Amino acid sequence: MNLRDQLTDALYGLGWGTVKKLPEPVAVRLGRSIADLAWKQRGKGVQRLESNYARVVPDASPERLAELSRAGMRSYLRYWMESFRLPAWSAERTRSAFDPKDLHYLTDGIASEQGVILALPHMANWDLAGAWVTTKLETPFTTVAERLKPESLYDRFVAYREGLGMEVLPHSGGTAFGTLARRLRDGGLVCLVAERDLSSSGVEVEFFGEATRMPAGPALLAQQTGALLLPVTLWYDDSPVMQGRVHPPVEVPETGSRAEKTSVMTQALADAFATGIADHPEDWHMLQRLWLKDLDPARKPPAPEKGTS
Repeated sequence: MNLRDQLTDALYGLGWGTVKKLPEPVAVRLGRSIADLAWKQRGKGVQRLESNYARVVPDASPERLAELSRAGMRSYLRYWMESFRLPAWSAERTRSAFDPKDLHYLTDGIASEQGVILALPHMANWDLAGAWVTTKLETPFTTVAERLKPESLYDRFVAYREGLGMEVLPHSGGTAFGTLARRLRDGGLVCLVAERDLSSSGVEVEFFGEATRMPAGPALLAQQTGALLLPVTLWYDDSPVMQGRVHPPVEVPETGSRAEKTSVMTQALADAFATGIADHPEDWHMLQRLWLKDLDPARKPPAPEKGTS
């Protein structure tokens, strides 16, 4: 492990080991202070966050985008402060920390034993939502984690999420899809963060008026297993309780090839995500490139020649 990886692993270890011991008001102030400092430094992540918000709120002034990116960094650090502290929360604290709307879509799906897939974007605190499901609903679930570098950091995240009651599968390796399908056929619950394609071979969709790719996995799993596919969006308000909404099921089209059905269903997921993100853009923690124009220079329009307008 090189020095940078050692430092990264040590910093995360410090977060889980120290922040969870802080009084909650102290942790809240610490998170906000770190967020404001990062925002003022305007590093690449903050600039990318602001650029992404410009797609979500296309008529926003530069001042409005700056306000959004500052709020976005505060929301992002709230996620981290909560996540570092989650392992030390009591069951009662976890049960009272999330208030999802239209929960009946999920509870009815669980009761039907047909299997349920929850698909979420990177909004607010998806780990807290998962801990709430395992604690409040007393329902275990299976998820997939991106392989992180260094490997010790990935191991920390797996141990953290398993400690919250989740079964965690590695994104790489090729066996995750089969395991997820088996869990769903057994009537289980699968939760997937699903607006960023990590494979570069996802389904092209329109998202806030521009093309991007999103993972095909949720739609393919629903087709193959008959499981219910439910989009979920999350956000914070001014209270300590995270808010959320379970959106209506994404139906499998009656006609079309598997690829065509997957395209339609993934676009429906993108539309549901866009609805939640447009309502609460500051709680969408997308500090990476997402749209194809940003990922693939060939998709950008050519620059005008000198002397032309």
